Amino acid sequence: MAQVLEFKLPDLGEGLTEAEITRWLVQVGDVVEVDQPVVEVETAKAMVEVPCPYGGVVTARFGEEGTELPVGAPLLTVAVGASVDALDGVASASGIGVSSAPAAGASAARPVDAGASGAGGDEASGNVLVGYGTAAAPARRRRVRPAGGGVGAGAGASGAGGGVGAGAHAGATATAGAAAASRALPASGAGADAASASLPDGLPARGDGPVPVISPLVRKLARENGLDLRELAGSGPDGLILRADVEDAMRASAAAVAPIAGPASASAAARSVVPGIGATFGAPGATGAGAPAATGASGRGTRIPLRGVRGAVADKLARSRREIPDATCWVDADATELMAARRAMNEAGGPKVSLLALLARVCTAALARYPELNSTVDMDAREVVQLDEVHLGFAAQTDRGLVVPVVKGAHARDTESLSVELARLSEAARTGKLTPGELTGSTFTLNNYGVFGVDGSTPIINHPEAAMLGVGRIVPKPWVHQGELAVRQVVQLSLTFDHRVCDGGTAGGFLRFVADCVEQPAVLLRAV
Repeated sequence: MAQVLEFKLPDLGEGLTEAEITRWLVQVGDVVEVDQPVVEVETAKAMVEVPCPYGGVVTARFGEEGTELPVGAPLLTVAVGASVDALDGVASASGIGVSSAPAAGASAARPVDAGASGAGGDEASGNVLVGYGTAAAPARRRRVRPAGGGVGAGAGASGAGGGVGAGAHAGATATAGAAAASRALPASGAGADAASASLPDGLPARGDGPVPVISPLVRKLARENGLDLRELAGSGPDGLILRADVEDAMRASAAAVAPIAGPASASAAARSVVPGIGATFGAPGATGAGAPAATGASGRGTRIPLRGVRGAVADKLARSRREIPDATCWVDADATELMAARRAMNEAGGPKVSLLALLARVCTAALARYPELNSTVDMDAREVVQLDEVHLGFAAQTDRGLVVPVVKGAHARDTESLSVELARLSEAARTGKLTPGELTGSTFTLNNYGVFGVDGSTPIINHPEAAMLGVGRIVPKPWVHQGELAVRQVVQLSLTFDHRVCDGGTAGGFLRFVADCVEQPAVLLRAV
């Protein structure tokens, strides 16, 4: 008989706690293989295709596209150890239907521990990502489903001698904003009848099992408002607790605490704590009964949630501003000779060398001379840690926001190798295919904001690094060259540095060396 294994959203690394479903790669009823990608999610760092560690038939999906799920939340369930035909046979015998459409009901045998013997153990994944893999997390206990009740596909069954009843349900729930969940439930037939008979409206017994809630948002809403979900009667299929149920309980609680305020005030008080965009950012409190929220009909502005890439950028930059006492110095440089050197390299044949690659090579040479700027600060130990390797980050603006891909081992690469790797990472950034590993671990950042047509900037350091080199646009300007006024290609360079790791003399020396290399690329020959 098939075993249904629950696959949860794994920890994708680097401290990520949530991800947004951008595209499902499988449908309910599809047959999947071990380590086959089943869903594409967007984290705060990258788009990631998540492989499933089990092989079998998909019986349920949790979450529509656009839903944000926390790490550890169920993604889907897979029936392991049976073909589609065999699964259909099992389902028919138990009164359970398997659907190939995501909105239809889906169910199978009850979920089991992924580490159990038999088919589940044989189908374990060899592709161990952070948080899941060969030894998957144990399945959750399931609540009792009343015999003969429920909505959609699924039914209860019990033997004459108190046999096990199996039932499941999966379907789209629009008000909850989440996809259906598999409700495959084990219970004693006699015990189930007795428990359900003692509850009003035929609701299933809760006992000490899990609360019938699918959406993490519903749990968060109840937690933030001090509600015990075990005390609520769900209005969804099979007693599923929906967001509307929690909001109704909040209104009732507000009315009980402040009956003098009247129905209008209680309703307004309940609305003021309903989490939407306003709750995320702390909407201002109402000044009277029925007062509009900040995003209501008053039209005082639009609130945009800080999440995904934008949220990660906001957190990192805010932390940098709080913790790093930065300072900035800048200098104008004549880049005419650097541009001429690039043309000569590209005319000689072979892979094209980009201007960014030349600037990256200049950075690695300068960091070899001034290693203080390739460091980080450990405030707990009150130490400056100078790093042996240079992992060069470069700022890239994409449709998803600002990202900083990282060229690992940049200090060991020549200009041509840097150019190839920068081109690869830039293309991956544009298409959203960068992995978390390609977006983390930088020790120094190169920021070419000149592509936006600006001359200068005082960039914020990419925490926990110690410095960032900024490069403005290269434009023709009047310049004194060899004692005469001439039109030259001029660029403004800026260095923002952590004043804890060095003083102005070191920062100035680094920037002056970079400017000298830009003006006279032959200076780089000393570092070859």
